[in-house]
Amino acid sequence: MKRSPKEYATLVLKGIGMGAADVVPGVSGGTIAFITGIYEELLGTISSIDFSIVKTLRKEGFLAAWNQANGNFLIALFSGIGISVFSLAKGIEWLLNNEPIKLWSFFFGLVFASIFSVGRQVEKWNLGSLIGILAGSALAYYITILPPMNPSTDLWFLFLSGMIAICAMILPGISGSFILLILGSYKVVIQAISDRNFLVLATVGAGCAVGLLAFSRVLKWMFAKQKNITIAVLTGFLVGSLNKIWPWKHVTEVFVKHAGETNEEIVPIVERSVLPGNFDIPVIELGKVVGHNSADPQVVAAIAFSVIGAGLIFGMEFMAKKMSK
Repeated sequence: MKRSPKEYATLVLKGIGMGAADVVPGVSGGTIAFITGIYEELLGTISSIDFSIVKTLRKEGFLAAWNQANGNFLIALFSGIGISVFSLAKGIEWLLNNEPIKLWSFFFGLVFASIFSVGRQVEKWNLGSLIGILAGSALAYYITILPPMNPSTDLWFLFLSGMIAICAMILPGISGSFILLILGSYKVVIQAISDRNFLVLATVGAGCAVGLLAFSRVLKWMFAKQKNITIAVLTGFLVGSLNKIWPWKHVTEVFVKHAGETNEEIVPIVERSVLPGNFDIPVIELGKVVGHNSADPQVVAAIAFSVIGAGLIFGMEFMAKKMSK
């Protein structure tokens, strides 16, 4: 597909939005891809990557293979994701540690508005669509309340973890990093990055590659055969995932990244949603929760940032429609 320089610049911006969402453990970049209208092209592009590209490269040359892989699209999109991850990661980590209610409220508003944005793409609501949205909601909610598994360093399990996490990453709703937390592999991967354990990282990366190529084909087939029900299920994923990004939590277990260092980060592992009046913050000693202190729920600020997040989604949707005319 040929695009103008302006359209490629827009793709980079969409990639930046996807990267910003993926940085937050609990929000999926697939949500941004869907509401900005590039989700199906992304699935189609990923699913088209196979050994036939090598054959095209050998017979017709680099340019033909590049076009077959939709290379310009991927470069523009992943450039935006890379820019976002490297430029926003530190800022978002700081917000998670210092202004969590405002940050989670912003993303709550963003995902809440996305439910309407994605749901409007269901062309016909019928019994199948209703079952789809209810099933998607129930599954996503169940995932958000699952207790984390015990960490495993078995390579086959890490490969499987990568496959499952990358599937979540391209689905609207639950993020891949949250799936790694549930599977107990988050600590292992973080430790592998710190220790430069390339065997573990390569194993997880290989699982991600296999999962991405396989699952993108499944989703592409579902869009082709049962688009209405598929979109309804994806809408349900967004509904169910709201529990994960609810701003007020009671945390009972954490994982401390870079413990003892100036850039240490607290990652909640076991938590449950509570009403603002019951909000508290955990007291952490030696990486364990030893108590809780009452805290200001910042309700007014939470509402304000939720409105900002929702406004951003509706604004992006408006601009996307305007640019498509």
